[in-house]
Amino acid sequence: MANTVLRIRGIDIYKEYLTPDRQAELVDDIRQVVRRAPFAHPVTPGGRRMSVKMTSAGRFGWVTDQSGYRYERRQANDDPWPEIPEAVLRIWADLVSASRGPDCCLVNFYTDTAKMGMHQDKDEADFRWPVLSISLGDAALFRIGNLTRGGKTESLWLESGDVMVMGGDARLTYHGIDRIRPGSSRVLPHGGRINLTLRVVE
Repeated sequence: MANTVLRIRGIDIYKEYLTPDRQAELVDDIRQVVRRAPFAHPVTPGGRRMSVKMTSAGRFGWVTDQSGYRYERRQANDDPWPEIPEAVLRIWADLVSASRGPDCCLVNFYTDTAKMGMHQDKDEADFRWPVLSISLGDAALFRIGNLTRGGKTESLWLESGDVMVMGGDARLTYHGIDRIRPGSSRVLPHGGRINLTLRVVE
């Protein structure tokens, strides 16, 4: 369990929440997800190819293309999304709710040069449910902004095994990933970072 819980601008960061063994279990589970729903580089509505590769698990998958940001019940090949692994659902049950599970687990893969611009998670129907984020692999510099664009920000390193919960007044906080620290973890044999983002969609 976590050695330290940090609260920054209403966001709870559970440092070292996952032991190395649990991290390895999750990586194996995500490999099974990716076999059924391969990673792809999504394109923003403006036509920009994102540096992060993505896939999803759950009842819905989050997608972006030139038609916009949205959730889809099926993959582009019309296959359903894989189920969210049980080990992932247990983390949600422990930190968010044991009675209402997430509808979507977005899986992002960051290479050494990938990043994520400042954004809000706002494609869901009910913002009363928090967003839960799990970090695996190389550390990432996480930037926390405000409820509107601009203004002062704060940053911290998210390391492998850290779990973050964005809820309450912080649910729509702007946030992003500035850079990855290559070689900072051995969880992924070939390096990189996996981020799992769990959300209630409906």
